Amino acid sequence: MPRLVALIRIKAACLAGLALCLATSATADEVVIDFEQVPIRLEPKNDEAVNRLERYLEKGVEFKLARQPENSKARGRIMFFPHIASGRKGIVNAMASEQQIPVQVRFPKGALAVRIVFWASTGASAKLEGFNSKGELVARDELKVVPKRKKPEEPVPTFELAVKADAISYVEFNGPRTGEYLVADEVRFVPLGESR
Repeated sequence: MPRLVALIRIKAACLAGLALCLATSATADEVVIDFEQVPIRLEPKNDEAVNRLERYLEKGVEFKLARQPENSKARGRIMFFPHIASGRKGIVNAMASEQQIPVQVRFPKGALAVRIVFWASTGASAKLEGFNSKGELVARDELKVVPKRKKPEEPVPTFELAVKADAISYVEFNGPRTGEYLVADEVRFVPLGESR
């Protein structure tokens, strides 16, 4: 009997080690975009050119508005925005009067899973939707109301939304109403063909 118990423990330890290796390898396949290398310069003479872009490309992933503004003749733009308490940077819809336009994140070879860490204005909602190459909705995650500070002196909290599907070509995130914001702090994705 003691021999059987020892064999069961050895088998359980081996399975636990295998599970840890698989979990570590799945994380290793994940690509991370955190915007930390992007400079945020506030030049009073030309902040449009420095801080607001029509599109941003990093690690082959393209960030832009999902469509052009309807209530403005201005071209749709995104911008980088600092999280004051942490100093981290994020990307946001730069069209103040048309926050309902989603930010689109397009993956060059597609993705199996996408996780985005956000922060947002108090009372805002947040939605992350995944689409296939035909533009069909394949996955969705949302919060009707984002987490808020428990005390005024606390920093704006971060939260995560995630989608998974067989082949995500792009995701879109939005939710805020005019006067609110939803900032993507970090984008993590597993490219197609790299999951174990």
